Amino acid sequence: MPICTSCATPTPYLYTVYDSKYNFRLEQCMHCQAFADPYVEHDTLTLLLDLILLKRDVYRHLLYNRGLGARKAGDSSKAKDREDTHSPAPGEHHDPKARWWLILKLGFALICVDAFIRWTYISSNYGCPNDIAQIASWNQAALEGFLRILVGCFFETAAFHAGVVLACYLVLKLLPKPGQSAPVSGIREQFRYSHIPLTLLYSSLTKLFLLFCLSIWRPDGAKYRAPSVAQEVGDDANPTTTSSAASRLHPNATVFTRPLIVAALELLDEDKLDRQWVVRNVLGGMAAGFGLRVVLDCHPIFTTIIILAGWLVKTAVASFVSEWVGTGLGFGGDKAASEMWFAYSIP
Repeated sequence: MPICTSCATPTPYLYTVYDSKYNFRLEQCMHCQAFADPYVEHDTLTLLLDLILLKRDVYRHLLYNRGLGARKAGDSSKAKDREDTHSPAPGEHHDPKARWWLILKLGFALICVDAFIRWTYISSNYGCPNDIAQIASWNQAALEGFLRILVGCFFETAAFHAGVVLACYLVLKLLPKPGQSAPVSGIREQFRYSHIPLTLLYSSLTKLFLLFCLSIWRPDGAKYRAPSVAQEVGDDANPTTTSSAASRLHPNATVFTRPLIVAALELLDEDKLDRQWVVRNVLGGMAAGFGLRVVLDCHPIFTTIIILAGWLVKTAVASFVSEWVGTGLGFGGDKAASEMWFAYSIP
């Protein structure tokens, strides 16, 4: 049975179709009086954007309501009359086999994106050979390196999901069960363990989107350094550098001269702050914890413990396969590439 995306109360219907699938009316939740699922009328792009923005209701829609809750105008309330020929079949999203197939397809696509981001990160630190005669051999080595990184990302992702699922199982066993008189949450009632890896994949869209942007547009700290920062590091003796840096700024740009503000802003420089590490681990961990908070309906402390357990398993597997991934990358020393890949993997 679908649930209300606002209060998670089970509801028999989400919308009513009248003449065609484009002529329908959203149903109200009997508990909170809000629309049971406004995402029924939203397109795929809106769902993707709300997933990146980590909105709770879109998780509930995709996990519990996708393809359910439609009825035709004039139909009775019997269960056999709840299906609508104009809406997706319930089995496409809520059958266990279909859900696992969706996890495999989405997981393979996101692992390929993650492998490309890591390959770009590692290869950008070594560069491409300038000799035309070496380009063919470099391309072959780069392809082999990408395949090795792809396999390493697969094992790392599988280990993280396995650790999180195992930790979720232990946490749910330790949590007290609601009494017979207490109402059971719609999320707990419809929960399946296959929802956990699907939630983790949905949550990874935020970090992969930002990491993909960082892999394409790499900031240059020295290029965008303000004149005041240059003066603090000892560029007072070179006024040409200061004037050229000032010419690159907007005419109405604000330049901070206070030492405390300049020191705080310097912490955000590329050479002092690893933006990709922050996005991958801090923001990625927060997004995964938020998704587990939605699907498990438990306290954030438990989701934090679950994420830490998944990170522990992922780090152990990453240290085990890092040497094999670094061997034959073709970007210089194998040991240096292995250490770079492992440093990129650990939290």
